[in-house]
Amino acid sequence: MAEFVNRARGELTELELAKLEEYEFSNGPLSVLQAAVKNQSQVLISCRNNKKLLARVKAFDRHSNMVLENVKEMWTERPRNGKGKKGRAVNKDRFISKMFLRGDTVILVLRSAA
Repeated sequence: MAEFVNRARGELTELELAKLEEYEFSNGPLSVLQAAVKNQSQVLISCRNNKKLLARVKAFDRHSNMVLENVKEMWTERPRNGKGKKGRAVNKDRFISKMFLRGDTVILVLRSAA
């Protein structure tokens, strides 16, 4: 695979591009998602909206777009009191059975220990 990695993508045939993509998915940063799909394990995803998602990945692509199942969405809110001042931080969560997550919102993907 090293011979494909160092060549310009425009020089590669379709078969070589497919092999390169398969190599990158199994050895590069996307290997975390590849393993999660294969093992049906959970991942923790940190998103740009300061929310965290604990979910099982059913499918993904090179842009980190993902189809997720059994999603627990978690976030923190600081409600305002009657005088307009921020109160104590309150942790909130909700369950979503199926979700499509657009890849540009993803900041970080971690393998979950659970």
